[in-house]
Amino acid sequence: MPDGSIIIAGETRQTAERFRATDAATGEPIDQTYSQAGAEDVRDACALAERAAPAFAALDPEARAGFLEAMAEEILALGDELVAMAMVESGLPRARLEGERGRTVGQLRLFAGELRRGEWLDVTIDPALPDRAPPRADLRRMNQPLGPVAVFGASNFPLAFSVAGGDTASALAAGCPVIVKGHPAHPGTGELVARAITAAVAARGLPAGVFSYLPGPAPALGAALVADPRIKAVGFTGSRAGGLALARIAAERPEPIPVYAEMSAVNPVVILPQALAARAERLGAEFVGSLTLGAGQFCTNPGLVLLIEGEGCTRFKTAAAQALAATQPHAMLTPAIHGAFSAGVAALDASPDVTRIASGPTPATPNQGCGALFETSAARFLANPALGEEVFGASSLLVICADLGELAQVIAGLEGQLTATIHHDEADAAAAAQLLPGLARKAGRVLANGWPTGVEVCHAMVHGGPFPATTDPRTSSVGTLAMARFLRPVCYQDIAAGLLPAALQDDNPWSLPRTVNGVRERPA
Repeated sequence: MPDGSIIIAGETRQTAERFRATDAATGEPIDQTYSQAGAEDVRDACALAERAAPAFAALDPEARAGFLEAMAEEILALGDELVAMAMVESGLPRARLEGERGRTVGQLRLFAGELRRGEWLDVTIDPALPDRAPPRADLRRMNQPLGPVAVFGASNFPLAFSVAGGDTASALAAGCPVIVKGHPAHPGTGELVARAITAAVAARGLPAGVFSYLPGPAPALGAALVADPRIKAVGFTGSRAGGLALARIAAERPEPIPVYAEMSAVNPVVILPQALAARAERLGAEFVGSLTLGAGQFCTNPGLVLLIEGEGCTRFKTAAAQALAATQPHAMLTPAIHGAFSAGVAALDASPDVTRIASGPTPATPNQGCGALFETSAARFLANPALGEEVFGASSLLVICADLGELAQVIAGLEGQLTATIHHDEADAAAAAQLLPGLARKAGRVLANGWPTGVEVCHAMVHGGPFPATTDPRTSSVGTLAMARFLRPVCYQDIAAGLLPAALQDDNPWSLPRTVNGVRERPA
């Protein structure tokens, strides 16, 4: 059972300043109180992370892979206690959380496999050419970890994007110590996972400063963590306001650092006329299923649908309205998130530029979200940029376009997105080809004839996108590409063989794939 501790490099602390989580289903405070970390805790955790960084960075890939696998086993060993705690604190159902636990463990094992493959080091060697005029020095390059990383747990994924989530897993895989600022909505869940990671650190004989856990609701805690000069990068999933606030702190430091923030997106879905003609009813029902999944609290929620007016469009709207009316309301993650959702829906209701065309059933409890579907014209959408802002929850806006040209104009005016989806039939191929480049300019992932909720954890995945979806469109927070955020290339020139890192030595003691004189070599 969690006891409300801060965990710094394997040592637990209790503080006089306490806070409580909320039972998501009832909106009532939970009895257990939790320590609130402060400035001294931040300083201590950062100092120990800095001390641990050189030894952790020097580990061979196999040792670090074994550590990630040990983390996975320790999390599984928590058993049902972890799922039960997360259910109370998040309001999410058991099946969803059991799946999320599987994803959390799976991504740790994925990064372990990536470490063993060795490609992440990008070892590149151009041997000396002393007889060339002019001579070429011996040049050897590899990726190295940035140093201690601050990770902020997300509200909507208490396991997969939180204490042992993708940011933590990818930073540790890259060789960076991690300090997690726990999300205050699920401190019990966070502490259980933090204890599992701490146990894995000890079991593998790693420096204790490799991991620390700092819970607390105060914005000053996160600000102090980002401002500490020993932190070299930040991973964040949350609101645009929160991500930009951290980015400002990081940019104003004497040594600015990168903040990899996943923030806001409405994830536009384009449905072309022939697809509508063939299956409008099915598309309407599927859309609502994606919209309301997890009470709409997914960063890839389809908050915008672009349609061309016509008979198929009318059928789609009717089917979506019927499907939304038949949904069951669910508790939202926190009263604050429910309040923000309600305010966003109310703002759309008050706008003269939109019309509500469907609603979900009336909620039975105060913290349940009521789904909402709105409609506007392309002209009004283009004239009112506020209509393109995210409402976090089961709310979506249909934008009705007169023709393909107007639809393309709407796409061109969108902000950056995590995803963009296009539904098309064979007869829509020419239109899809026309629109696809514009969608790719706006989003990190473009998908066809599917729905954006659900992000596969794999090598090819990109979960990122142009601003404001993220603060850096060159990266991903999901999949093995996520490691690149916490690595930097270093070139060694004419360094004596005995002083070179193991990855760059001629005898290749770690059996890594390498590029030598421009030719890719792989160990037998």
